[in-house]
Amino acid sequence: MRNPVFLWAILAVVLLAEIYGYFSVRTLTQHATPGTRRLLLLGYWVLTVIMWAVAIWAGATRHSGSAITKGYLMSLPLLLVAAKLVILIPLLFEDLTRLGRWSYGWLSRPPGGGPGVPIPRSEFFAKLALALGSIPFIALLWGMVKGATDYQVRRVVLKYPNLPAAFDGFKLVQISDLHTGSFTSSEPLERAVAMINKQGADLVVMTGDLVNNLATEVEPHIPTLRKIQSKLPILSTLGNHDYADYVQWESVAEKQANLDRLMQNHANMGWTLLNDATRFIERGGEQIAILGIQNSSSHANFHTYGNLPRAHAASGRAPFKILLSHDPSYWETHILNYPDIDLTLSGHTHGMQFGVNLQFLKWSPVQYVYKQWAGLYAAGRQKLYVNVGLGYLGYPGRVGFLPEITLFELRRG
Repeated sequence: MRNPVFLWAILAVVLLAEIYGYFSVRTLTQHATPGTRRLLLLGYWVLTVIMWAVAIWAGATRHSGSAITKGYLMSLPLLLVAAKLVILIPLLFEDLTRLGRWSYGWLSRPPGGGPGVPIPRSEFFAKLALALGSIPFIALLWGMVKGATDYQVRRVVLKYPNLPAAFDGFKLVQISDLHTGSFTSSEPLERAVAMINKQGADLVVMTGDLVNNLATEVEPHIPTLRKIQSKLPILSTLGNHDYADYVQWESVAEKQANLDRLMQNHANMGWTLLNDATRFIERGGEQIAILGIQNSSSHANFHTYGNLPRAHAASGRAPFKILLSHDPSYWETHILNYPDIDLTLSGHTHGMQFGVNLQFLKWSPVQYVYKQWAGLYAAGRQKLYVNVGLGYLGYPGRVGFLPEITLFELRRG
């Protein structure tokens, strides 16, 4: 993501979208009086510059002050640029058509004829572009108002021939990426907890990113999260945000103190952190192993803290093994080297909180960064499930990839 060519390409596309947004406004104001038109067009650029300036300021200072307010400020350009990118498509098509028509007229003019006559922009295309552009704008706005906390339960049945018979029908609930620092109240989490408890899980696991950065972010929500019901002790792991790597700390000791406090908060909720460790679950005289590693990634932008060999060694010869590992990029590069890890549960990607999520079509921009980014994947007998998260970060909403509670039913077969 730090590739300068990629960043310049993004900047060029955004600039093109802004220019075409201006073109559409200019076309639609062509019947206004000259003074009114100049005022509207000047207003377009003034508001655009102010919006981007505020968003850049909010992004640069997001780790101080109200992270929630700054999240909304950073989202303003997202809503409008998404609309302008859609506006760009029909207007760019129209410009190519106009260029073709003008070129044909210029080439077919009689010898000695004057220059080709410019072809004006169609008001119809401008109106069509604005109508189409309103679709992503409204969708993203809906995602902020409703989608961010429109919790969904996704049920997944997994069959394994090596699953001990005593665990046939075992119910496991996965939650991930709570990002509690993004919540202004506990009311949404109260609803999520109620939905989790309705599943009657034998075991609940949480696969990282409890907070955005600071251990204190979860503390107002501890009474709520402590209500999660699981027949077995809840198991959890750490995600990249839990280490607060994105905060400028005064000292290493201060950063470590924040991490220690976060881990204590897991304990305060009755959750057992698996930091490169294994827990065995016994049932009917048989057992399975739940492994957990600290955040580990195959992407250079994220630190790797985990020690998979240590966690795996502790699992011994358990006949069935489940690994909790926050970042799914680690699955293909490292976890598949351990063929007795039957199921890996990850999160991290959020499905980018935006995309198309239908039975016949699943798309999100995050798929160009992560090969495994949402749902179930398999390599031989090994499986990976990527939960798109319960919370949100940055853009304070969700479109397509709604907040998820995953209920797994393990079957022998």
